[in-house]
Amino acid sequence: MSRVISSPDAASGITGSVKWPQLYLGLAFTTLATLMLELALTRIFSVVFYYHFAFLAISVALFGLGAGGVFSYVVAGWRGNLFAKLGTLAAADGVCVVASLWFILSRSNDLGYVTLGIVYLASALPFFFSGAIVSLAISEAIERVDRAYFFDLAGAAAGCLLLIPFLNVFGGPNTVIAAGVFFGVAAAVWFNLAGSARRRAAAVLGALLLVMVIVVNFKSHLIDVRYAKGQRIPQERFVAWNSFSRVGVHFEGGWSIVIDADAATGISPFDWDRITPEERVGLTRSGPGIAYAIRPGAKTLIIGAGGGYDVARSLASGSKDITAIEINPIIANQIMRDKFVAENHRIYFRPEVRIFVEDGRSFVRRSDEKYQVLQATLVDTWASTAAGAFALSENNLYTSDAFYDYLTHLTDDGFLSFTRWGFDPPRESLRLISLATDALSRLGEKDFPSHFMVVRGDAEKIGEWGAQDTVLVSRKPFSAGDVEKLRAELGPSRLQPVYLPGDAPSNPFGQLLHSSDPEKFYASYAYDVSPVADDRPFFFYTVQPRDLRDFLMNANVASADYKINRAVPLLFSLMAVSLVATALILVLPRLLLRASLPKQKGVVTFLWYFLCLGAGYILIQVALIQKFVLLLGHPTYALTVIVFSMLVASGAGSFFSRRAAADDASLMRVLGAVAVMVAILAFGAAPLAATAAGWPLAAKMAVTAAAIAPAAFLMGMPFPSGLRRLERRHAPSVRWAWSLNAAASVMGSAGAIVLAIYLGLRATLLIGGALYLCALAVIAITRRSREA
Repeated sequence: MSRVISSPDAASGITGSVKWPQLYLGLAFTTLATLMLELALTRIFSVVFYYHFAFLAISVALFGLGAGGVFSYVVAGWRGNLFAKLGTLAAADGVCVVASLWFILSRSNDLGYVTLGIVYLASALPFFFSGAIVSLAISEAIERVDRAYFFDLAGAAAGCLLLIPFLNVFGGPNTVIAAGVFFGVAAAVWFNLAGSARRRAAAVLGALLLVMVIVVNFKSHLIDVRYAKGQRIPQERFVAWNSFSRVGVHFEGGWSIVIDADAATGISPFDWDRITPEERVGLTRSGPGIAYAIRPGAKTLIIGAGGGYDVARSLASGSKDITAIEINPIIANQIMRDKFVAENHRIYFRPEVRIFVEDGRSFVRRSDEKYQVLQATLVDTWASTAAGAFALSENNLYTSDAFYDYLTHLTDDGFLSFTRWGFDPPRESLRLISLATDALSRLGEKDFPSHFMVVRGDAEKIGEWGAQDTVLVSRKPFSAGDVEKLRAELGPSRLQPVYLPGDAPSNPFGQLLHSSDPEKFYASYAYDVSPVADDRPFFFYTVQPRDLRDFLMNANVASADYKINRAVPLLFSLMAVSLVATALILVLPRLLLRASLPKQKGVVTFLWYFLCLGAGYILIQVALIQKFVLLLGHPTYALTVIVFSMLVASGAGSFFSRRAAADDASLMRVLGAVAVMVAILAFGAAPLAATAAGWPLAAKMAVTAAAIAPAAFLMGMPFPSGLRRLERRHAPSVRWAWSLNAAASVMGSAGAIVLAIYLGLRATLLIGGALYLCALAVIAITRRSREA
């Protein structure tokens, strides 16, 4: 059905009838391309820079969308047909996508602040144009904003759904270019609405040209990652992408599997038909292998099988029952069981070995078996630093709740063997002690000193990268025989004893284990090594709260602590930038664009409503993603299911918002109901994860979507309802509200991580729900001001 648009302002350039389905289609393709680009950039940033820049990519997108909303004031003042302007912006988006990708991939040096700023601006440019398109389209279709916002969210949901297959099939760079293709399709739709056949044909031709680029690049890799972390990537024999990693294999004294050009795992080179006694002994006399010197032939569970070295250690000791878990299908299937099967001598095909491709924690939770040795060695070394902690599964491996799961899956003579980097003073390995003691206390164990043995390999490298601490934690106290077996291996293995049962508390390990007041020890220690739970799964973040200001101001950028916690300054800088951006968006329409502040009573106050919604929605979304990683078993599944489900349900809520939130009273009821539903999720997510732990993945996804859909459905109503109310009071402020909402999302995305680190995910969810109550208060205040 066509009709004449009632434009919010005179500069729209709309003079004829509009085909509404095409407008909705153009909006949907724009948001599809935008979300696909945003999530694809998280993968590119993780590889080219560091894991925490994956989070930066999301903030870049939200910042660009907010700035684009302000820019829409300028575009609205340009002469010409509105849809021709939207088509031009969408076409520019397609060009900017390719240009931004080239710029990011060409960075051959590590990031300084100047380079970071340039990358930030270059990456934000496509979102800047997208923000202008969406802001203009929704403000022009304000009379049908419930439907327009529905297609906005439906398009974004489609982009989320397409991301995984595109990354798995085409890889990171080609997925970014594919977003440019969809921008080209959107441009063609907008030009068709403008009645410009020539421009429509040009947009289609541009989209087809990008499709050809993807086809050629798929085979030739002309556009690919050449530099990462400031270094040129060595020549690789094999490269593959999936939705959560780029995996390459190269030879450097042996075959190495490198994940996202940073975390590495060697490929086991041992020929089990010709292995020598010396090789067998050497495997069990390393730090990670010491478990098998104590418990030879053990029934073993290995988390993070990687290139097979832990499997080799267990085999060398005579184990006949080895269960190995590898989360990355590229490593487990393409490398170890296909492309490099000759190099690893078919270790994954050994009759003693069973391989499962899934998250280790999820496997443990659903398993009904018990093991003598449960091992995890440097699992994805850099994947879960404080940098990207909110979105990566390895955090859920290192919590007190996880250690409770591990300990309950041990036989009475079983123990855990966890290896982490050794530091002086200790951080990661000492925190393993705190996690395990917390879990043991829940199992009724009290004699903590007798449950632990700690050894250090390559102790001479303690001042640099290379020392490794192996922490052994027993379900029941270690026997005197176990301790003597380990002591007998210390000399031949050149391992250094750090703590053994019976040792005096001469170092932090002994001091913590013998402490009568662990909380006092944690408070006085130089680093935060207190136990972290599933609700606050930031194992690698070790900056004491009292030292945060000093760390932000004075951290040595060359230090290990800075590399591990380098996202912390970024998070706080991002919060500062987002505060400034929000303030600018508040004043720019008046100061720079000559748009006068509305004189109608309560309108300026009402803009706070959109700030609350923007911050509240993103707080809830970020916290839910991390909450449901534990149930779904993989961060990619959590991201996809949560974002897709929330977008679809919120879109449906938008569609029904005209009836369900027709007046202020009903809108206030909706806002209150959101807070209640979010509170239920905050307290119900953990029990749900425990109940559904053993269910099939499809069932887990379905129950996750069903759990969050009611809240997300309600969360889709307030924004379009607020825009309709704002349009009636002061139509030019609609685009302003859109920009403020996006700017608040930037602030909320950074704030969500800070809140989760210090308060936990449950508190973050509750604060997100409370912001909807703040929005309710704004409605109540403006309602009274109108009635006064």
